[in-house]
Amino acid sequence: MSGRAVIERRRRILDDFFKIDEVLVAHEQGDGTMSSAQRRLVFERGDSIGVLLFHRERQTVVLVEQFRLPALLARRRDDGATTDGWVVETVAGMIDGDETPDAVAIRETYEETGYRIGSPHLIGRFFASPGGTSERIFLYFAEVGEADRMGAGGGIGDEDIKVVEWSLAELFERISRGAIEDPKLALAAYWLKCRLRQPSAGDAVCERAGPAIS
Repeated sequence: MSGRAVIERRRRILDDFFKIDEVLVAHEQGDGTMSSAQRRLVFERGDSIGVLLFHRERQTVVLVEQFRLPALLARRRDDGATTDGWVVETVAGMIDGDETPDAVAIRETYEETGYRIGSPHLIGRFFASPGGTSERIFLYFAEVGEADRMGAGGGIGDEDIKVVEWSLAELFERISRGAIEDPKLALAAYWLKCRLRQPSAGDAVCERAGPAIS
């Protein structure tokens, strides 16, 4: 449903690398009446991008692996002794200031993997976790070849990013057994799998609406 929402007050209660806003909001309910004003906390992180790279010559996906403290803390809920905080992901990065999502996708791809891309294809835009954060993720797909590798990758500053490649067979096998932990990668992988198979007549889910894949 869609209806009316009224923000009565908004103030920042944490202003650091991450930001948290306290918001007093009332919204139209299912029966048409307005709710009372409710206090909500919003993790205000801004928007971000993700990019799945497909290497046309090697028929692989180019991914990145790096240490993520939240991943370590989450895994310790299952195993308090684990030291594993590394996650294999798509290229990713935050959108700063007045940058466009396309420009950030191009910049982050080069910084993290060393590949230059031109016009990434937008797979879709979605909320990361709308119950708690306003962050939207712009998810892209791009093809690359050896001629596009113009740098070493690895990130900038104190980033410690490892470039990894998975064959399509490995990517899709990991999907089948639920072994992909990055939602950007899972969504992009399903999109790629759908695009690579020949759609049947009238297959609206997998019809080729985007660019041809080499």
